Amino acid sequence: MGRSLYILAVALTVFAGISFGVSYTGVAQSPGDASLWRTMGMVFFVIALVVALVGVLTALFEQAERRAEDARARRSGRR
Repeated sequence: MGRSLYILAVALTVFAGISFGVSYTGVAQSPGDASLWRTMGMVFFVIALVVALVGVLTALFEQAERRAEDARARRSGRR
């Protein structure tokens, strides 16, 4: 599951970059439009950071659980 969260974080970061890029091109006709595109870019980027953090924590806890299971299996195998 961690890998899919990383992919989602990358996709959101790409959308944030596109939003920032649109805000600095002529596509955004008025200053209000440019501000909206920048805000959307920042929101996408913050969501991407949160998703990446959740992905890291998920991977961390999955690894800790695997190691705990291995330790339990080694303890029960020795007895």
